[in-house]
Amino acid sequence: MIRLSVAVFILISNLSLAADAQERVVIGTQRLTENGALFLAAAQGYFKAEGIDLAMTAYESDKAVAEALISGATDFGLGRFTPAALDAAGKGQIRAIAAQSREKRDYEGNQLIASSIGFQKGLRKFDNLAGKTIAIDALGSTAHYQLEQIAGIRHVDASKITIKPFGSLDAIARAVGTDQVDAAMMPALYARELLIANQAKFLGWYSELDEQQLGALFVSRKMLDTRRTVVEKFVNAYKHGVADYAAALLRKDRNSKRVSDIKSKETATTIARYVYPDRGTDAAAAVELGAYYIDPQARLDVADVARQVAWYKSHGLIDKAVDARNIVDPSFVK
Repeated sequence: MIRLSVAVFILISNLSLAADAQERVVIGTQRLTENGALFLAAAQGYFKAEGIDLAMTAYESDKAVAEALISGATDFGLGRFTPAALDAAGKGQIRAIAAQSREKRDYEGNQLIASSIGFQKGLRKFDNLAGKTIAIDALGSTAHYQLEQIAGIRHVDASKITIKPFGSLDAIARAVGTDQVDAAMMPALYARELLIANQAKFLGWYSELDEQQLGALFVSRKMLDTRRTVVEKFVNAYKHGVADYAAALLRKDRNSKRVSDIKSKETATTIARYVYPDRGTDAAAAVELGAYYIDPQARLDVADVARQVAWYKSHGLIDKAVDARNIVDPSFVK
């Protein structure tokens, strides 16, 4: 009986040590398919295997994700580049250490759609943007950046385009559906619903014209200075999730069309539990249709990040002293 008690005590002690060995880490992000690699890594137990007790906090915008990380409310942030994130990274408060989604040729991403009124005004393609009112979520957002890039590529005078911020994708969708604007830059999933309802016309994918690094995995300066080993373990787990995401959702067949099979559907179902916790049986299909491209090795397009920094500076959206070379810490993902 004594031996049994000792054995039980040793077992309990070992379990306690194992629990204590788990490093508590908090990450902020949005419930979006483009963050699916993170959700896969969590669901598959990759963080737990690295000794990380992961807590995820959902925010309503990429700006809020960045602000939470800057304030110290979270240790990591996964989201798109915003003025707040770039400004803070340039000042050394946070760093980008791995890739989130990107615009990639031959993959769906953001698209330009015309409202019924915009279409009636002759808006048929990228070249027709002059004199039109375009809905975006916020000044300095991905949509804002992409509109100006389109204008430059298509030689459209950007000063003749009226940009109208609406604050959220839902508000943009309502504005397009009720003809408050001529067009909008939107993620494919939101645009598709308007197109199916015949409330909008498709004009083109942004990826037809340009490729862009949309976002990154960010980490706080404090984590880098005091818990670098934990950061390394976190990135390892995240990279496993990225690899799973790419292997399941980014495959193409011989006709360059997305492959949809048991593997992709199972992966989409897992991600849907995080992205659409209250949605019905169509949630997995929505994930498959809305899957953005991500580099399978979680590598950041550093040159494109520098290009975006230059644009943000030129518009006075970030401090002119921000050095693009300080945005990314390349030591975690080569």
